[in-house]
Amino acid sequence: MKKTYDFSDGTRGAVAPATPGQTAITLPLDDEVVDWFRQQVNDAGGGDYLVLINAVLREHIRRSSGHLLEETLRKVIHQELRAAG
Repeated sequence: MKKTYDFSDGTRGAVAPATPGQTAITLPLDDEVVDWFRQQVNDAGGGDYLVLINAVLREHIRRSSGHLLEETLRKVIHQELRAAG
């Protein structure tokens, strides 16, 4: 091991930058949540549990967005029917 190292050409930040369209973040999660996702990936034959977490969050957003749209449409239709008498 050297006594000193030259980091003058080094750069700060992640070793592997996020792919385009993604943002790398640090997100503290409960151990049991991480363990569950890791187990799901392991049971499926392996892979990256972070990809599964992202997919679950995407699906939640998709379902929530659809629910909000449906709720808004119901309110508008109800108001229109009430106004029409």
